[in-house]
This record gives sequence, C-alpha cells and structure tokens, in this order.
Amino acid sequence: MQTPASLTPEKQPTVKRTLQRYWSVTITQWPTFVLGILATMGFVFFLSYGNPYLVGKVVDKVSAGPIAKNEVFSTFGWLIAGLVATNILGQFCSKLQDYCAWKFEIRASYELSNIVFNTLSNQSMSFHSNRFGGSLVSQTAKFLSGYETLGDSFIYAMVPITCSAVFTIGMLASRVPYYVIALAILLVIYVVASYKLFRRILPLNAEASAAHNVRSGELADAITNILAVKTHGQEGFERRLFDDASRNVAAAESKRMRSSIERGAGTSAITVVIMCVLIFFVTGGSSWFGIKPGTLVMMFTYTYSLTMQFNRLGQVFTQVNRALGDARDMTIILDEPLLVADRDNAPALTVSNGAIDFNNITFHYGDAHKGDNIFTNFELHIPAGQRIGLVGRSGSGKTTLTKLLLRLIDIQEGSVTIDGQDVSQVAQASLRKQIAYVPQEPLLFHRTIHENIAYGRPDATLEEVVEAARRANALEFIEKLPHGFDTITGERGVKLSGGQRQRIAIARAILTNAPILVLDEATSALDSESERLIQEALDNLMANKTALVIAHRLSTVARLDRIVVLSEGHIVEDGVHSELIEQDGEYAHLWNRQTGAFLDEDD
Repeated sequence: MQTPASLTPEKQPTVKRTLQRYWSVTITQWPTFVLGILATMGFVFFLSYGNPYLVGKVVDKVSAGPIAKNEVFSTFGWLIAGLVATNILGQFCSKLQDYCAWKFEIRASYELSNIVFNTLSNQSMSFHSNRFGGSLVSQTAKFLSGYETLGDSFIYAMVPITCSAVFTIGMLASRVPYYVIALAILLVIYVVASYKLFRRILPLNAEASAAHNVRSGELADAITNILAVKTHGQEGFERRLFDDASRNVAAAESKRMRSSIERGAGTSAITVVIMCVLIFFVTGGSSWFGIKPGTLVMMFTYTYSLTMQFNRLGQVFTQVNRALGDARDMTIILDEPLLVADRDNAPALTVSNGAIDFNNITFHYGDAHKGDNIFTNFELHIPAGQRIGLVGRSGSGKTTLTKLLLRLIDIQEGSVTIDGQDVSQVAQASLRKQIAYVPQEPLLFHRTIHENIAYGRPDATLEEVVEAARRANALEFIEKLPHGFDTITGERGVKLSGGQRQRIAIARAILTNAPILVLDEATSALDSESERLIQEALDNLMANKTALVIAHRLSTVARLDRIVVLSEGHIVEDGVHSELIEQDGEYAHLWNRQTGAFLDEDD
C-alpha cells in the first residue's frame, strides 16, 4: 500500500495545482463569487468604518461646544439617519455575504465531488488494488472540506483583512499622513513575515495529512476484515498497528502545533509595535499634531479593528495551510493519468455474434520485473456462441485473461477483439454492458437484494427480478427472509452466506442477459445440491451465448463445448472433456485429483 514515505518529491503537487483545481469550479459561479466579495466589502465598510466615521463627526461637534436641547436633532439629524442607514446596510451586506458564501461553496463542492468520483471510478483496477478504500474516502472528504475552508477563509477573513487595510489607509491618509506611513510599513512587515512562516509550515501540514490518511486506511482495513481479526484473535495486533498510526498522527500534529505557535509569537510582536505607535499618536496627537478629537476616535477604532483583523491573519494562514495539506493527496490522484482510458470519441461496442479473439498478446503487470510476463505472444480464438472452460493451476493466467477481455487492465502488445472490434478502441462502459461477469467473490452493494439483482438492468420489473432469482435457485431463501427482496444485504453482502451471495450474483447475470458471459469460479461457494440445481440454469443462460467459464471444480466445465488448459500463460491442452481425459495430460491429472470437491489452488 502507498505510504507517505513512498511519495517522492517529484510526485508532490504544488500548491498552485490545488488552487487551480479549486479555482476551476469557483469561476463557474463567478456572479455569486463576485457578489460575495462586494457584500463583504460593504459589510466591513459600513459597520467597521462607516459607524466610527460618523461617530467621529459627532465627537467633533460635541467637542466644539455645548448644544442646546432643541438643537440636538437639527444638529445631529443627518448623522443619526446616517448611522441608522449604515447599520441597516451593514447587516444586509452581512446576510448577503453569508448567502453568497454558502451558495458558491455548495455548488462548487457538488462539482468537486463529481470530479473526484468520476476520477476514482474511471481509474483502473491496478490503481484501486494499490490503495486503501478507506484512505480514498478520507482523502475525498478532506479535499472537499479543504475547499470549504479556503472559501470561508477568503470571504470571511482575507477580503475583510484586505478591506480593513485599504479603508484604514484611505480614510486616514489625508488626516494623519505620518501615522499612515508608519502603519503601512508595519503592515507590510507583518504580511511578509506571516507569508514566510506560512511557507515553512506548509510541508508540515502535508505530513500531518498523510499521517491521518494512513490511520484512516488502517482503521478501514481492520474494520473491513473484522471477521478475520476476530477469528484469529488478533485484536491486539490490529490495535498495535492502529496505535502506531495514531502516534504518527500525534507526532505530526505536534510538529505543526509548535511551528504554528512560533509563527504566532512573531506576528504578535509586530501587533504590539503597531499598538504602541497608535498609543503614541492617540495620547499626543492633539498636542503635537493638532489632530481633532473625532479623528483620534477614528484612528483608534480603525487601527484597533485592523489589528484584530490582522491577528486573525495567523489563524487564517494556519487554516489555509491545513486545507492545502489536506487536499494534497487527492490532488496527486486527480493529476494521475488514467491507466485504462477511452480514446477521444470512442464508439460503442456492438456485438452481433460474440466471437472473441486474443491476438498475439503480451502482458505484464505494472509492478512486475522486466521480462516477467503473464502472457507472451498468446493466441486464443473463441468462435461466436462457443462455451469454453479455462482451467489450470493457480497463477496460470485464467483470471487475468478475463480482466483483459473486460479491459480492466490493458495489454502491452497485441489486441483483444470482439466481433473484430478492438476492445481498446471502444467505450469501456459499452464493452462491459455486453459482458455479464460473475466473479469468484460476489460483488454486492450495501443495498436491497432487489437492487443488487437489478444492478445490471435498473429498469427491470419486479417480475423479471423474481424470475432471475428463481432461475439462480435464490428465490427460496429470499422469500424466507423477513423483508424478502427488500432485505439489506450489508456491506459486501455480509448478512448473507457465501452461497447466497453467489446466487444473488448469478441472478444478476441472468437478468443482465448479455451476449457474452464470464464466470470466474461462479459456483465455487455452492454446495453440491445447489450446484446441481444451478448448473441447469447456467446451461440455459449460456445457450446461444459466448461463455468463458473459469473453474477449479472441473465438473462445472466438463460439459462445455471446449476446455482450454493454461499453464504459466501458455495453452498446454485444448479440446473437449473426453479427449483431454484420453490424452492423460495436465487436465486428466487435475480431474483424477478431484472427487467432486474443490481443489486447494485458487486463481
């Protein structure tokens, strides 16, 4: 499995790539995004700057001399109206800010989740075989929450901070230019220092995020295989593995904490300097520079508000750091090329007969040593409608051959064709819709039995689903369940027995009724009586179809039209059952070893 240590520097995405991903979905909501920025500017201006400005005017008038009772409204009437209007507009902008932030984040999150799902679902089986499913779920959640964190940080922190700096300097520049110059210099120092510290913390966030993902993967692996954990009494072992992962998380978080606190101490020192300069001007401004009382109020209020905003800058950088670190792993995945990809405008596969040809193919897995091929110049031709059995010892290439047919993996040389159409040149979805596949381990969703059977044909009627279950010898046990076809199977069908899961998978293939059928040990989980009953259904199902049947239980393939025996990626025997028995070769040897039970080898 992939761990943080295996991520070489050249594979680490830049912050720019993550921001590009986020920006690509944000820009699609640009009217709402821009309106949110304008609302934020209005909110800051009216409540944080409009109010102090008008109050400063009040202070100036009050300090100029006493105002008679009957002159209050004539003197302050426009200021009172201005203050009321300012607060109404400020609150309106505040709610508009919330609305815009929620709206564009909801829509962008929807777009990002679709991008992630499409990327993961279109990746090859090799990609998924090398990753924890739990880690992928965790990385997806962090990638989406990272966007929301950045969106909130931008709208609720970065824009207000920027506005505060601009408004403070703009509204005080003409009144106290020397103070504004000193303040601007200190603000630049503050921002530069914060940014440099931000860059130093970023790798620590990536390290912490990777540690979290490893811990999530360990948890998902243990929970998924909880039966194996319990039946082997290995709760303690798994607990130690999880504890080690948790300790790595704690260590990474501690490093991030120390670095963040050090950064906060540095920026806080600059804030203290800014407040000292403010105190100097506020206390002596009137005497030394002739600053009006109202202006002193504005200076103090604006600067204090600004420093409070800039104090948030450290927290914002921490949040941004964490968000970018959390998004790092999923950004890597989104940038990975598809190992099995459709070519542009790939046509749909059309199956008229169902002839299958493996033409001079050479294949090896991506992590294999050079020259360690599963197949080299392999040839196999299956006429339309022929039912063929693939047998051989473990590792002979039987299951790999079906994966190549389904294009779950791609060959390096040669071609695989169906009715003369190269499967690498047609749309993958159309290819797999023409092949009913029943694997050795039944693939069931945490959904109802009805939904699982109808997965290949979601529009099938209840009557069709029931008939498929009957033909798969599953109807009897389904009807005995408390909720019948509405019974939830549990994750991976854990609530059903192995034989029941397999019969549900076979019922799905029966209902799909594709022209090509692939059975990979499809009867391995059935007892002898169930196998006998289901074999007749499979014989009917395979009628007029091209069928590939992988079996270690040779009674499953004995009546097929043709049996191909594989050994180390080569065809060593090819014929019908009686001929191969007479040849007294590999097939006869396998047959003689069996007494109607399973072989110990698995493909």
